[in-house]
Amino acid sequence: MEGNVNVAPQPQSNGLAVSSMVLGIIGLVLFLVPIIPYPLAILAIIFGVIAKKNPLKKGFAVTGLVTGIVTLGLKIWFWAGVASLM
Repeated sequence: MEGNVNVAPQPQSNGLAVSSMVLGIIGLVLFLVPIIPYPLAILAIIFGVIAKKNPLKKGFAVTGLVTGIVTLGLKIWFWAGVASLM
């Protein structure tokens, strides 16, 4: 039977936006760990900037971008506080 076959369309996704958001959230959760948050935050920012160009899941990209920036800001604030104690 070679008639019409209904094929469901594949949902569109923006993997960079999702990965940016996940990396940013993990960076925020682990910001007190010595080395891990730096690459997570930097990758979240990079992926967020690239993913904002794609209109799909733009909110995820913005969330990843913001959480990456906040993570780096917290780390800078933390180290400034440690330096002021010395």
